[in-house]
Amino acid sequence: MVIENLTLHNFRNYEDETFCFQDGLNVLTGRNAQGKTNCAEAVFYLCTGTSLRIRHDSQLIRRGETSARIGARVKTRFGAVTLEALIFEKKRELFVNGNKVARTADFLGNMNCVFFSPGELRLIQDGPDERRRFLNLSISQTSREYCTALTRYQRILEQRNNLLKERDVSMVLETLPVWDEQLSVYAARIIRHRRRYLARLSPLARDAHAFLTDGAEELMLEMDGTYPENEDEIAQKLAGQFAAARERDLRLGFTSVGPHRDDIRIFLNGADARAFCSQGQARTAALSLKLAETEIFKELSGEPPVLILDDVMSELDLPRRKKLLGRIGGVQCLLTCTHAERVLYGADCYKLKIREGKIVR
Repeated sequence: MVIENLTLHNFRNYEDETFCFQDGLNVLTGRNAQGKTNCAEAVFYLCTGTSLRIRHDSQLIRRGETSARIGARVKTRFGAVTLEALIFEKKRELFVNGNKVARTADFLGNMNCVFFSPGELRLIQDGPDERRRFLNLSISQTSREYCTALTRYQRILEQRNNLLKERDVSMVLETLPVWDEQLSVYAARIIRHRRRYLARLSPLARDAHAFLTDGAEELMLEMDGTYPENEDEIAQKLAGQFAAARERDLRLGFTSVGPHRDDIRIFLNGADARAFCSQGQARTAALSLKLAETEIFKELSGEPPVLILDDVMSELDLPRRKKLLGRIGGVQCLLTCTHAERVLYGADCYKLKIREGKIVR
């Protein structure tokens, strides 16, 4: 999978710019705050339908403008695909090969990417929200069923939480079983996909981490929560948990159980990584997860994703920089940095210099 070109119009600090990328390593260089990360963010948006950095799409529009456009032509093993996102103040429109799509699930999977930046330390050090977000974005790129189940689960969950805030307790208790039945079905589907994904991710992450650390550390992942194997049995168990938690949920005003509360447990040499690992260990563990994610995309889609490395090299020591460069061969990579010569050590690459939202020709 290769992104051939990327067009930005009124996106972040870009007025009008077209990037042409090559196979292999593409390096975006320039001083800080020139637009390198904005370019990487645009690619990520076309892959996932969301941004890693902001909550509202309107923040992606260039200051003083009312809309933005991102477009790309992507070469896949099935042929060329064009992707486009039109972003307005209060809505957006998504297109695949010129055809407007109504659902985000139909937009995802046309171009897959893995994104890594220094901020990915949150994946190891922060709370469960970050790890659930990682799972949701990663699995949704390769499974429309998961994306659909997640969207419907979140919609029903929001309705259930709104109901829990009603003052008429008898009406709430009478209505909750209807919502809980639907919630259990989609929750079970989410858990089945997460467990299957984690079973693939864990050994790949362990191998990547052993490679990066020369076998000095062992990385292990576990799903937090015990569920039956069968999806119907998972749904039955969750239905019981929702029912048992109703009175507590009424007091709290929100749903206290379900996959929106689950977590991944990450261990380094048997110890809880969140509690005991250093900054350097957390960075390497997060990078191992991303390299494992890259392998999963290769396996599931039959071709490698686009790998985005945003200002990563400056955070790694020399041996791990060289190991990383050796590991990403055969994958189209967009790498951002301030000084390419300080981090690439003569590696073959295609360079683009960015200055104030423009490519320096």
